[in-house]
Amino acid sequence: MNSPAEGLATPQFAPVRELFDSMLDADPGYSAQLAVYVGGEKVLDLVGGPESSAESVTGVFSCSKGVAALAFSLLVQDEVIDLDATVATYWPEFAQNGKASVTVRQLLSHQGGLVGVQGGFAMEDYNDLPAVAARLAALAPMWRPGSGTFGYHALTMGVFLEELCRRVTGERLQDVYNRRIRVPFAASMFLGLPESEEPRFRPVLFDEQPAPAFFDPFSIAGVSGNVQAGNLLELPNIRSVRAAGSCSGAGVGSADGLARVYAGAVTGIGDLPAYLSPETIALMSQEQVWGLDRVFCDTGAFAITFMKAHPRMDFGSAQAFGHDGANAALGYADPLYGIGFGYIPAKNEDGGTAGRAMQLSAAVRKVLLGQ
Repeated sequence: MNSPAEGLATPQFAPVRELFDSMLDADPGYSAQLAVYVGGEKVLDLVGGPESSAESVTGVFSCSKGVAALAFSLLVQDEVIDLDATVATYWPEFAQNGKASVTVRQLLSHQGGLVGVQGGFAMEDYNDLPAVAARLAALAPMWRPGSGTFGYHALTMGVFLEELCRRVTGERLQDVYNRRIRVPFAASMFLGLPESEEPRFRPVLFDEQPAPAFFDPFSIAGVSGNVQAGNLLELPNIRSVRAAGSCSGAGVGSADGLARVYAGAVTGIGDLPAYLSPETIALMSQEQVWGLDRVFCDTGAFAITFMKAHPRMDFGSAQAFGHDGANAALGYADPLYGIGFGYIPAKNEDGGTAGRAMQLSAAVRKVLLGQ
């Protein structure tokens, strides 16, 4: 039996703390962090279980894409990138193999058909962005962009965000993020974990699993998951990879850091105003695709990189935007409720609407609705 969670829970949000404590009580192996901001004020900052501490940071996997998309939103807000321009406008080599008409909007909403390369990438390959970007630029799409088909670009989406930023600013997207979001908002959410922060890092934990059923490594899903070359779940646990901070999945942080960058985007925090305008938020968070994801063969919904809430991933209102991670971590903003939310388990767990993150998110909204 775990002890009750430690940390902040304002009286209004005591029901959420009680739910989190019940999860800890039910599973002695469970450890996690939970943080929530409402209207720019911190209302929850909880930690529980033997494998998490108030100061620890760990891998957030594809939550990294959402954090990177927040930084990319600043480029759109600054009008240095037009979502309806072709990718080749900024990245001429991308026009190879029939991709000249693909727009930034299509590419960054998982419609590009460039989920990976046959043979895959070693995890360390993502530390050399220009080399990976060059290989992706030379590819022919796996489906016709603009046909309405979309599929999750698990490890390539971050490359597209990073390379477009590099082409238009000459900077790494990680550096834009650090300068304009992470440092001003003092957020423990890193796209590139500095050596000085290494003592805080705890590797993502995994239960031993039985051998999976056959999964064709040459299928679209197999290529998206990079199964020919490496296990994407290794990303944040490799020091060189988390130091480089691939925007696809190597981000490292705390639940407070994750909640803080989302709250900073939509409401600001304390005396710091929101760094994104309502117009930019509306543009970047507008749903672009909804339906059957070609990779997962299940329902999905995406804005510009951000995931949108839907019945299978019911994390917020129709205005909510964010991203989950392969370990069931979750970060999102919900402008309608004024929420910035972060949840990070110490051990890989199941996600989806029945998952703990979704239950905790629903509990937060119930409090705000007075239920």
